[in-house]
Amino acid sequence: MNEIASQGQLRMSYLRWALFTVPTIVFLGFLSGQIANSGYQNNWFAGLVKPDFMPEGWVFGAAWTVLYTLMGLALAVILHARGAKMRGLAIVLFLVQLVVNYAWSFVFFRLHLVPEALWMIIGIFVLAALTTILFARIRIIAAVLMLPYLGWLVFAGVLTLSIDKLNPNAKNLVAPGLSTHI
Repeated sequence: MNEIASQGQLRMSYLRWALFTVPTIVFLGFLSGQIANSGYQNNWFAGLVKPDFMPEGWVFGAAWTVLYTLMGLALAVILHARGAKMRGLAIVLFLVQLVVNYAWSFVFFRLHLVPEALWMIIGIFVLAALTTILFARIRIIAAVLMLPYLGWLVFAGVLTLSIDKLNPNAKNLVAPGLSTHI
């Protein structure tokens, strides 16, 4: 049993990792958004002044689904790279930035802490950039799969900064109550 794995066996090993990482990361992202009551259905968020370049609500759901899918594929590449130097550190760094990413929705949408959410995005970007650098040292394709996420984090940071500037007292904004029209 000292044979080297065939290409087909290697592909199946990667596929098994991807079939675990992609749905898990996408589902946890969806779950974090649901717990945080993120999006336009959030009354507090609906009451904020938003910049002109703010996308429609459906764009965020579509973008995060694609980004989490790409991140899951990148992680699968690294998990599949057994024996690679710095693999363990890259996995830990990826998981740390992912946890902070999931917590962002709670801080912004549930706690209404816009400046703190901006600092979190900056932290997520730094962690994700370091993760991407480590991924590149292990498998370049994993780093390439992380690039759209880094770009989106820059956009999300600019968006959060703009919301913070347009709503300097966002934390104290009272969400409009529900009303019934008869």
